Amino acid sequence: MALKVGDQIPEFSLLDQSGKLRSNKEFAGKPLVLFFYPKDDTPGCTVEVCGFRDKYDLFKILGARICGVSNGGEESHLLFSNKHKLQYPLLCDEKNSLRKAFGVPKFLGMVDGRVSYIINAEGKICHIFEDLLNGPAHIKEAIRVLKEIQ
Repeated sequence: MALKVGDQIPEFSLLDQSGKLRSNKEFAGKPLVLFFYPKDDTPGCTVEVCGFRDKYDLFKILGARICGVSNGGEESHLLFSNKHKLQYPLLCDEKNSLRKAFGVPKFLGMVDGRVSYIINAEGKICHIFEDLLNGPAHIKEAIRVLKEIQ
């Protein structure tokens, strides 16, 4: 069942692109933008991750952390992150366990969905934004919601 606004995020622990174990506990106490994207190095996903990169300083000013998630492995995420000089972690959800825990849908039952969750400092979901084709909209929507919950 898909998580909804007001739900507490599930506990998780996944490796990032650098092999560092990341868990939900690490992100507690500050807002978190957790965005699920389909695949490393595809055009739409590249635009999205670079959009979060380009607005990274604004997210810091808003007191938020950013974390991307896809089913790519450590090597794929590391290459993708280094290529685009990302300042935030990409979680390796190789078994889609986190995607399933959040209930992120597949588009037409085949393509992993693109969904962003804005999570407050207490770990509750404040906003969910889903748009497979418009990666830049995820950045704008996250900034808008973070300004509202400040």
